[in-house]
Amino acid sequence: MKKTRNIIISLLVFFTIIFIYYYITLPAINIHSHGFWLFIITALIVLTLIIGFAFNRNGKIITSPKDFINGPLMKASVIVTVAVILFYIGGSLLSSPIINSGKYQKMLPVKEGDFKTDIQEISYSEIPVLDKDSATLLGSRKMGSITEYVSQFEVSDNYTQINYKSVPTRVTPLEYGNAIKWLTNNSKGIPAYIRIDMTTENVELVKLSKGIKYSQSDHFGRYLNRYLRFHYPTYVFSSYNFEIDEAGVPYWICPVKSYTIGLFGGETVGRVVLVNAITGDLSNYKVSEVPEWVDRVYSADLLVQQFNYYGTLKHGYLNSIFSQKDSLQTTKGYNYIALEDDVWVYTGITSVGQDESNVGFVLMNQRTAETRYYPISGAEEYSAMASAEGQVQHLGYTATFPLLLNIGGEPTYFIALKDAAGLVKSYAMVNISRYQIVATAETIKECERQYLQKLQDDNIIQQDTDTLQSASGSIAKLADVVIDGNSHYYILLQGNDGIFDINVSKFPEIIRYNVGDFIKITYTPGTSYNTVEEIQK
Repeated sequence: MKKTRNIIISLLVFFTIIFIYYYITLPAINIHSHGFWLFIITALIVLTLIIGFAFNRNGKIITSPKDFINGPLMKASVIVTVAVILFYIGGSLLSSPIINSGKYQKMLPVKEGDFKTDIQEISYSEIPVLDKDSATLLGSRKMGSITEYVSQFEVSDNYTQINYKSVPTRVTPLEYGNAIKWLTNNSKGIPAYIRIDMTTENVELVKLSKGIKYSQSDHFGRYLNRYLRFHYPTYVFSSYNFEIDEAGVPYWICPVKSYTIGLFGGETVGRVVLVNAITGDLSNYKVSEVPEWVDRVYSADLLVQQFNYYGTLKHGYLNSIFSQKDSLQTTKGYNYIALEDDVWVYTGITSVGQDESNVGFVLMNQRTAETRYYPISGAEEYSAMASAEGQVQHLGYTATFPLLLNIGGEPTYFIALKDAAGLVKSYAMVNISRYQIVATAETIKECERQYLQKLQDDNIIQQDTDTLQSASGSIAKLADVVIDGNSHYYILLQGNDGIFDINVSKFPEIIRYNVGDFIKITYTPGTSYNTVEEIQK
């Protein structure tokens, strides 16, 4: 009877501990999951301890350390536990790049792209001027102004960058302030999410008619991780990204890991589960079948890691560590650009061991993993950031990680410059090939004008005479302004609605003109004003 009682109590203790561990950690029941093996190892260790403390070789209660060690069940349990641990370690080693460098190097198909063809010049309304830190600051300020929510909810740190109706946008849900606030609000769910236009800096709190019921700030069965695990016990999820569809309905985008090399190696994405954050409805897709409004299937970190395998393992693992012949790697940072209605990860490429300049850059599609490499050498991003900061050092602005743009047909770093409060105050454009060519201004349009002028002055580009137009007439109005320390004259001509901008440093003779004087000019048309290129005699 005592032996039977010991067995029953031991089993109850064992299964209680294992259930609690599983309910909290939620490992996938999948041999490719590290969490699964840790779960098995933990279960075996717990079982070994219970057996050791409960029985000796005669099935009696343990009375000495010798009985604990010598029990036959204890010995068998220890052997099984050690065997599983060794199998796990061996599986990890045999799945690593050390053994499979060739397979890792071929994981990410990379094709060479044409910069001017692939990356067209875009309008100012399409340039995201905020980074995640700035978006987070604006989101927190917006939340602080909504008195009905600020005492009960907080802003999540998700801030996923997406293309919403072809506009670069960051979205993030609210979350419950704490467990008590969850108790008082969970019946209605989370009432809103924040949407930030990255081009205009407009922040909107989007209120929902029905609240978000499934999130990572919920509990029990509505806790997103647990909700997914109980529906897909074998799936190894990589992340949970908050996005909205074209109708503004919130979803969780949940990529499912796939392992293509050995037991744990060659991590990629095999499927994607979409969770309607309001209703909990689930949709399961192959990567190739994911709806086009979904922007983030592959994380930036995964794509960067796969490219580094491609760039460093061309001649094997040992070469990547020692001689490093032909080894390329990404720079220490990345950003996002909108291209072909998808979100692409941008990062520079540099030779391993040499981080003063880039040998090219790469674009990686977060929905399809399509990767394009552009062999354009030039300044490394942080050198360009330092160059931009040097132009405004008297103001103490700090540079954000650059965006890659096509300005005048030239690969160009676009950099937002922020003040000490984290607000964007100015912009810079830095030529990638010649990073001493820098233009800064308080508006994007003026920054581009100055940048193009510097490219023309250095004979890097030629002025497009096809776009030039002429105008003449009597000056109806004349006003002098200072833009970024330079004097400009804005003039209006009689019978002409256009505003003409004349840079005094370029055309000092303008100071001789007064209202009523006749003037003849050549100019480049613009949206808000026209830039004068020549004052004709």
